[in-house]
Amino acid sequence: MFAANHDHLKVFRNLPPAIKNYHTMNVKSFLFAGALIILCAIVAKAQEEKPGSPKEFTIDNCVSSFNWQDTINTAVGYQFWFVNKDFIDGRTLKMSVVAPGSATHPPHQHAEDEFFFVLEGTAEFYLDGKTAVGKAYSSFYCPPNIPHGIRNIGKTELKYLVIKKYTEK
Repeated sequence: MFAANHDHLKVFRNLPPAIKNYHTMNVKSFLFAGALIILCAIVAKAQEEKPGSPKEFTIDNCVSSFNWQDTINTAVGYQFWFVNKDFIDGRTLKMSVVAPGSATHPPHQHAEDEFFFVLEGTAEFYLDGKTAVGKAYSSFYCPPNIPHGIRNIGKTELKYLVIKKYTEK
């Protein structure tokens, strides 16, 4: 009954217009101020500098070219980090090069997902007990916490990119 006859609104309807407008204005002002505070908090959080992130992005620190001096030797080839996890919030781009008949490591799993993109050679992709073959310009998505791996099953080097975002610890 209370909701059907709207008696509770009579008090508001009988207020003088100046008070009604003041009340409505205060509610709108309060909502606007609240929204503004939330927006400012979101912008401030987005602009927080991550540890290791450059303060300013320039053409010099945003372009990375392969060079032999910065390669890292592995047991089965080498790797080159175009973008390491310290550049911006854990996102990375790495090239791995693996000798014929080899793998960088056995199948494994981790919390982060990652993509592999084959540049040259023949790869065997492993995902949760199943395999598939990929050649140049093939990609392979590795979901988080699922056993996955890649190995060179060809007679030439396997070159592939690894795109991954490391989680913060």
